[in-house]
Formats: sequence, C-alpha cells, structure tokens
Amino acid sequence: MSDKPELHSSIVAMVSLAAGIASRHPDMGLCQLEKLRAAGVPEHQIATVVEIARHIRDEAAQKLDAAFNEKSKLEMPQPAPRKNQGLPELKVETAGSCCTPTASGQSCC
Repeated sequence: MSDKPELHSSIVAMVSLAAGIASRHPDMGLCQLEKLRAAGVPEHQIATVVEIARHIRDEAAQKLDAAFNEKSKLEMPQPAPRKNQGLPELKVETAGSCCTPTASGQSCC
C-alpha cells in the first residue's frame, strides 16, 4: 500500500465527471453526478465543474477544426448565423494563454 494519502471520493468523482464530459463519454458522467449529490457536494460546485468541462471540450473541438482547416487548405463554407442561446462564441487562440475563461468567467487553467 502507498504512503500517499488517497484523493477524497468527491474529488475523484469531480475529476471523472469533468473528464467524461470533456471526452464526450457516452455515459455523460451521470454516475459521478449521483455520487457527488449523495456526498452533499453543492449544486453550484457541480455546475462549475460541468461548465469548465464543457468549455474545455468545445475549445478543443474548435482548435482542432481550425488546425484542420488551416492544414487542409479547404475553403469551408461559413455556417449560417445561429440565434444566440446565451453562450458566447469561443475565440480560438493559437498562442498565449493555456485557455480562455468560461462564459461565466471561470478559469479552466
């Protein structure tokens, strides 16, 4: 057995929930969500984890798409403007900070 203390089960569940969301895992982290609620983790903390995970997932997808478009030299049609659903469009940066903050200003770094 290791001399290192184990992570608290709620931390493990939060990390797993975030990883599942960011990776688009088909189980969607619902098991971890139940564990967090059963452990009494406040809903606003769970919501923050979900927001950050979704932001990282969406930012990664946009960066991959931008890199593909640049390397492929394809002329991609611009999507039709969508009605704003309360979420700002992510800005893809190729250098500088490790990530951009979420819509509510949460840091993901």
